[in-house]
This record gives sequence, C-alpha cells and structure tokens, in this order.
Amino acid sequence: MLTFKEKVVVTTLLLIIAASLVVWAGSFYFNLTKAIPKAGGEYIEGIVGQPLYINPLLSQTSEADLDLVQLIFSGLFKYDKDGKVVADLAEGYDVSEDQREYTVYLKKNVLWQDGQSLNANDAFFTFNILQDSSYKSPLRQSMQGVEVSLVDDYTLKFILKNPYIGFLENLTVGLLPKHIWENIAPEKFALADNNLHPVGSGPYSFGSFQKDSSGNILTLQLVSNKSYYNNIAYISKVTFNFYPDDEQLIAAYNKKEIMGMGSLPPDNIKDLKNAKSTNIHELAMPSYFAVFFNQTKSVALADDEVRKALSLSVDRQEIIDKILYGKGRAIGSPFLPQMQGYKNDDNVKVDLEAAKKVLDDAGWVLDENENVRKKNSQTLSFELVTADYPELNQTAEILKQQWAKIGVNVDVKVLTISDLLQNHIRTREYDSILNGQTIRFRPELYDFWHSSQKSDPGLNLSLFDNKDVDGLLDDLRQQTDQDKRIESYQKFQDILTKENPAVFLYSRYYLYPANTNVQGMDVENINNPAQRFVDVNSWYVKTKRVLK
Repeated sequence: MLTFKEKVVVTTLLLIIAASLVVWAGSFYFNLTKAIPKAGGEYIEGIVGQPLYINPLLSQTSEADLDLVQLIFSGLFKYDKDGKVVADLAEGYDVSEDQREYTVYLKKNVLWQDGQSLNANDAFFTFNILQDSSYKSPLRQSMQGVEVSLVDDYTLKFILKNPYIGFLENLTVGLLPKHIWENIAPEKFALADNNLHPVGSGPYSFGSFQKDSSGNILTLQLVSNKSYYNNIAYISKVTFNFYPDDEQLIAAYNKKEIMGMGSLPPDNIKDLKNAKSTNIHELAMPSYFAVFFNQTKSVALADDEVRKALSLSVDRQEIIDKILYGKGRAIGSPFLPQMQGYKNDDNVKVDLEAAKKVLDDAGWVLDENENVRKKNSQTLSFELVTADYPELNQTAEILKQQWAKIGVNVDVKVLTISDLLQNHIRTREYDSILNGQTIRFRPELYDFWHSSQKSDPGLNLSLFDNKDVDGLLDDLRQQTDQDKRIESYQKFQDILTKENPAVFLYSRYYLYPANTNVQGMDVENINNPAQRFVDVNSWYVKTKRVLK
C-alpha cells in the first residue's frame, strides 16, 4: 500500500509523462503537417469617405468608390501584384504589325454576379458608354480616337488612330453588364440605384449596407463570388466601415472594430496601439513629389547654374526622416527602381560646398549682411507655392531652410487646393511649385514633360521645352522594342539631370496597416491605392493543416 506522499509523487510523475506525450504528439503533428489557407472568415476594413458611385466609369473621384470597384468589377485586363498589366477577362489578344489594331478574345463561360452570361456585347456596350460624352465619365479621354467594333460574341477589335504602346492599360477599366444598364438614359446614369447596388464580375459581390438616420452609409458588406472565374476568394465576407476622418478611423482600429485601413499617413503610425498584432505593408506606388521651376516667370530660375545648385543643396533624406518618418525613397528623376529603364539615383546626394561653388562661379555673390546672393541688380530669390496640406507645408519650410544655407531666399506661399489649381496651376502663375505627380510603373511621361503639354490641361508644370525630349517621348508612345525603349528612358533621365527643370524629392510608400491574422497579402507595387486588393482572392484569415 502506497503512502499519501508516495501517491502524490506517482501522480505527479504520471501527469508529467502525460503532458510530455501531449507536447511530443503535438510537435510530431506539426512537424508532419503544414498550414494552408481555408475558406471562410471575415475581413473588416475602415475607409475615410462615403461610397457614391460604385461604378467603374464614375468612381475616379473617390477612394471609397475605387476600392469597392476593384473588388466587385473586372476588366479585359488588370494589374498584377507587381503593377504589370496582365489578361483578366481576356483570354488572349493580337496586335497588328502597325500596332494600331488590337483584337481581344474574351473568356467563355464567365458569369455576372446575378448569374447572367458575360460576353463581348457587355464590353462593347461599356466602351461605347465610356466614349459618349453625355455619360460624363472621367475616363472618357482614355478612349478618344479609338474605334471599337464587335467581331462576335467573344471578340472585340480596337483600332487606334496612332500607335500607343500603353493602350492595354486603358482596357483595365471594369465592365458593366449590358442587361442592367442598357435602358438607363445618360442623364440618369449617375443617379441610378445600380451605383449603390452594383453587379460586376469580380471576386466579391455586393451584399448589403447599413445607413444611419442621416442617410450616411456606415457599413457595406461584400460576399465571396462563388461563380468567379479566377480562383474563388478564401475570405467569405469583406466588410467596409466608413469614417469621416483619419482620427476616427485610427480610433476604430485601436478598438479592434476593423482589421485594416486604407492609406495611413506616416505621422500617424505612432498613434497605432496594436503594434504587435499589426503588419504595416509598405507598398511602392509610382508617385513622387518635386519642386517644378517655371523659368518663364523667374529670372533667377532661368539660370541653369541656379537650378543645378538648388538640386545639389537639397537634403532629401532629411525631408524623408522628418516628414515621412523614414517611409519614403529619395529620387533624382520621375523613375523608380521598379520601372523599365531606371538609372541609379546618384544625383540625390546633398553637396552644399559644390552648390556654393556653382553659384560663385556663375557670379552670384553672397551678401553677408542679408545672407542672400546677388548678381548685378538681381537678388537670388523666388516664390515657392504649394497646397495647404501638412506634408507639403512642412516640406516647403525645410526646403526654405536648406536653400538659405547657400544664400537663396525663398518665399513660401501656402494656398488652398482650389486657389492653387484655379489661379496658379491652370494659369501657370508661379515661380516654382511644390506638387505631386502620379505616373505608372510602365512610365507614361508624355503628359508631364512634352512641350505640347505646357498649357492647361497639360501637366508639364515646369513648362519644359526640349526638342530632344519631345522626340524621345513621341517615339516612346509607339516604340515596342524593349531595348530601344530602355535606351530612350535613360536618355530622357540624362537630359533631366543636365537641365534640372525640377528638383525631384521623394516617393513615399503607401502604408497599409492590417491585422497579422490576415495572411496572403503579397502585393508589392500598386499603380493606385485601390490596387492593394489585386490579389485579394489569395488573402485568408483561416487555415487548416495537411500532411507535408
């Protein structure tokens, strides 16, 4: 007979052995198996704003609309996780020898989310609406001068007046179902109920929404499209909660009401309280900020050596560290490393002594009393205008301080966005302007740097006029030879580096915080914020274990 003490010892030993067996069995199980995605679960994201036009032809003025369109609709082509154009609803395509005719073949057996068949008639209908000015689509310009014809139920032909190498990007627009929209008159297009009860062919279908007493949409739920033609999404439901401002959005994330949020300003990272359970995805986007010089308005800025000195004296990393908290990349041109033809950014290093020497050699003498340089009767001074936005205001002030170190006086003028646009950008009434521009990973530079775009609505903010650049940009719109395109891109960058029509500052990352439970987010490069969802059907929140 065991004593009480002996029973305690034996019992303890048995418990230890049992626990060891459980641990061993668990370890054995995990060593023999691996976790894989499992269908089910819900992802909840917060967005600042309100949905109004969940319609691919009208959504361009609202990030909330663009996000929803990205999930609900699909186009003939789409961007992949690297920011490149790939086939989507298109099964394939042919291009004529003269690069003017594109024949696109659609996939068969694709269904709209209401169960109706999707075919080329829907695509033909969509592009006809897009080209019709009475429908007032912001995308209309992208299809001007393009003849669209229906070859058969699964084939479309596009005929361009002039070859354009980036044409497939214009075919990434989401398609509308003809059977739903064909009887809606142009004047009713923007008012139609279908704009808030959309039917598309993308990975998620519209489910429902909830409004408050004022008619504001509080939440909108999407459900996985079980008839999706390209890998059905793992996550069963995606819900969007809408907030009036960033402060309430971040508060909702901290209270775990949402699992992710659209773009987070870098200075708000410190406000996140769930750091250990948060992955902040840093996505590269082909946008940048620069100071554009208007040489026709400022005598000083018309001096080549002044512009060179201004570029040499900018400490881009200081701006990135102080304003972006390190979440950006210093740039010396509109090109990013992900772009074809990118050259290194050796010209982004600050060199105050070299800048001072350039000005000294050019005859700009420093007035010690006023701490500003002068040449004859001309003072080295100019005005820098920018929008009333914290990131731009602070950047402008840092630039003013940096340029003061080499004897340049800068008068910073902060304007409302409407004032800046109407009275300065459109009229080109400024000495210099601190502004942002967004291109694409397949660089489309014509609108920003060709001399024909110096006047509004062109986007050549430096009023840059260079015959060699014009020739390169004209050729790039049609050039299909990759080696020749790379050569032209690099020549273009060399000219910008020599001429300094602008001081390129930085490209900041798109910061996308999401709960660590959300896995499968592999996108790295996005042409616009909504494209963070390009691989959404690969995301998952649930897993199961299977044998290795």
